[in-house]
Amino acid sequence: MVENFKALVVNQDESEFTVNIDTLDLDDLSKGDVVIRVAYSSVNYKDGLAAIPNGNIVRQYPHVPGIDLAGTVVSSSNKQFKEGDEVIATSYEIGVSQYGGFSEYARIPADWIVPLPKGLTLKEAMTYGTAGFTAALSILRLEQNGLRPENGPVLVTGATGGVGSTAVAMLAKLGYDVVASTGKSSEHDYLYSLGAKNIISREKLQPNKIRPLDKQHWAGAVDPVGGDILAYVLSATKYGGSVAVTGLTGGPKLPTTVFPFILRGVNLLGIDSVYCPMEIRKHLWDRMATDLKPDLLSELTNEITLDGLPTTLKNILTGKLKGRTVVKL
Repeated sequence: MVENFKALVVNQDESEFTVNIDTLDLDDLSKGDVVIRVAYSSVNYKDGLAAIPNGNIVRQYPHVPGIDLAGTVVSSSNKQFKEGDEVIATSYEIGVSQYGGFSEYARIPADWIVPLPKGLTLKEAMTYGTAGFTAALSILRLEQNGLRPENGPVLVTGATGGVGSTAVAMLAKLGYDVVASTGKSSEHDYLYSLGAKNIISREKLQPNKIRPLDKQHWAGAVDPVGGDILAYVLSATKYGGSVAVTGLTGGPKLPTTVFPFILRGVNLLGIDSVYCPMEIRKHLWDRMATDLKPDLLSELTNEITLDGLPTTLKNILTGKLKGRTVVKL
């Protein structure tokens, strides 16, 4: 292990908020029983919030954001892991109260770490990251509530984002007819390349008046958007269908009624990837290396270095990114 290494550090005092590439040493890292040489991290919406003042993510300054990381164990005081093991760590308190993945080294509690499954590289693991894991968890919950390819089309909102892009590709791999919704007309070819069968504009999911029940269109949906769009999606989901909600880029309020639930038996599934139990977490990472792994996983990926992070973190908050952005450490 080296004595010094680079990391993206955010800091706030009484006079200013800063985002800089700084030099740290191992003593600066958070507590934990496994030290990892980080190979890759990735950029998520939560990371963008961690890099602005009043983002309500960071618990204490100074701080290293990055809710994802993948790399190689260099030391461990826990018998679950040994030097040389390739591992993944996402969610929990990483990048929130624990120094995160935007660093060449990280110290993480062993209970938060997943062994890299066969069939995935470290870079592919971070092409997924928390966004990809959230998409996989959404699909699992939809399957548990009866979704099957023969039931009909599945809608993915916010389809060019991290969760949306990965969900489109995973669902297509499983044989679903995927309807991708986006407000970016320039990205239709990209969505078709991921496996979308049809594309619907974001405006079509925002009628002037949302009816309590609308015409039935989709057997299920993955929705990272929330707000008015989620209300409309619920009203247009088929009898017995399910909607997995993963985010709130369209706002936290949900202007709906009970009618989709009590007259059509629609299920609203809340997806939380942060504290997902480890048993389910390991199961899903195994699936993400096998049946959920898109044939063109690399199509989702843009790669940057630490130096590109400050600009990229601003861009994710304004919807300027598509797919997944991987940070090479």
